[in-house]
Amino acid sequence: MSAQRRLRSRAILEGPDRAPARAYLKGIGFGDEDLARPIIGIANTWTETMPCNFHLRRLAERVKDGVRAEGGTPMEFNTIAVSDGITMGTDGMKTSLVSREVIADSIELVARGHLFDGVVALSGCDKTIPGCVMALARLDVPSLMLYGGSIAPGRFHDHDVTIQDVFEAVGAHAAGDMTDDELAELEAVASPGAGACGGQFTANTMATAFEMLGISAMGTSMVPAEDGKKGQAAEDCGALVMRLVEDDVRPSSIITRESLENAIACVAATGGSTNAVLHLLALARDADVPLEIDDFDRISERTPLLADLKPGGRFVATDLFRAGGVALVAKRLLDADVLHRDAPTVTGRTIAEEAADAEEADGQEVVRALTNPIKPTGGLAILRGNLAPDGCVVKLSGLERLQQRGPARVFEGEEEAFAAVKAKQVQPGDVVVIRNEGPSGGPGMREMLGVTAALVGEGLGESVALLTDGRFSGATHGLMAGHVAPEAPRGGPIAAIRDGDEIVFDVEARRLDVDLPDGEIAQRVAAYRPPPTQVRNGVLAKYARHVGSAAEGAVTS
Repeated sequence: MSAQRRLRSRAILEGPDRAPARAYLKGIGFGDEDLARPIIGIANTWTETMPCNFHLRRLAERVKDGVRAEGGTPMEFNTIAVSDGITMGTDGMKTSLVSREVIADSIELVARGHLFDGVVALSGCDKTIPGCVMALARLDVPSLMLYGGSIAPGRFHDHDVTIQDVFEAVGAHAAGDMTDDELAELEAVASPGAGACGGQFTANTMATAFEMLGISAMGTSMVPAEDGKKGQAAEDCGALVMRLVEDDVRPSSIITRESLENAIACVAATGGSTNAVLHLLALARDADVPLEIDDFDRISERTPLLADLKPGGRFVATDLFRAGGVALVAKRLLDADVLHRDAPTVTGRTIAEEAADAEEADGQEVVRALTNPIKPTGGLAILRGNLAPDGCVVKLSGLERLQQRGPARVFEGEEEAFAAVKAKQVQPGDVVVIRNEGPSGGPGMREMLGVTAALVGEGLGESVALLTDGRFSGATHGLMAGHVAPEAPRGGPIAAIRDGDEIVFDVEARRLDVDLPDGEIAQRVAAYRPPPTQVRNGVLAKYARHVGSAAEGAVTS
């Protein structure tokens, strides 16, 4: 360590007056030599409540091995994680987006409190990934994020399946197209081990985006959770954080406007989750970097859709790993002149230097050539209009319909909509409207995967559109507009819609409208009263009071 710079941890560990602090740590096995070294916080999101983060305890041990090998002392601590997939369709899902803030807050608090010299944050499920990186941005100490990796696909009737297939099977079962035994058989094989959901759903979207951004080391994220190479990747990250501490490389030098634009391009090129809009906006705020929702549309418009990944495509994250990983996507985007090539990464190399080492597997079909894109523009669009004056998000990957006009079927919450779909009360040509599911109104901005998957499972995916002030899962596909802002309880025009009103989706014109005069919309919004909330105290009530608009990342203040 440079003699000119004193480690942060010395303030808590050095000198006669810090004897009580050292006494505490000696009581749990740390010796004088350990406490004389740089102290590295290992922020773990391990939990036994889901496969995504189930393996992170053993992965953390390998990170710690890497820290010790390079002369540091690791101290592991844990934070929370909430499974989107397990809580989906229940009141438990209200906690998912809220957990992002708690994860970021708790990592920040522990690292500030203990004055760690560096941090490695281990993530897995959807909200743990942005939560970890938001905390690193706030702390601005030498640090990086390690993603736990994706689950392997399951096998069902001689083809690969993911959890997306199970959600859609629920709709097929309700429609009478799948038997009880077939559903039970699929359920038993779709999630065959540890790791996050296999498609380019929210977890893999954010993991690839943060590798492209540079806060994760290139080549580490796409190593599958149960691949033997994952442990070595973790050990390498432990060694890397020691180099970051030595060189005083901080997230503020990595998370810049240019690197955030690179991350957005990665989301667009891989057909990633609409949740990336929320999470990258939130990160930009914590990093004090200007970023707006319309930037996503601008960058997506210039970025070709290249990765043939589920839910819109054929392949999963383990296939992307074998094809060449994020480095191969970066190489394609550099060749397309889309990326900011000089953006730095935690490895000490620029994104261009990392991409130059990409190794493309012979005959791979996961990442298309620039001469043969899936679509000439990326997988996201931002729509505005009299229903979404502050914007909403549409996922374009796997979507052929760019326009729809139809009568509204209005539901005051997810459960009401799901029941109507199961009862076959939604007809081809309808536009399903689900409101009171936004950040404040939910509260918690639940994902509507139960409803969207049921629509697909019942054969309505190509004929029904949906809009909501809530969110979508990364596994959602079809003509779906989420994050409609402002949300209904905060005076959004979505509150004005009534059954039978004509709704117009026009993706090419970037418009989402209801066929009503402005005066009529204003009168209806003024008269609207949302259903009474069942959340009156505790963390969800506090979140509802303080959370901002989805158009600004749904952050608390």
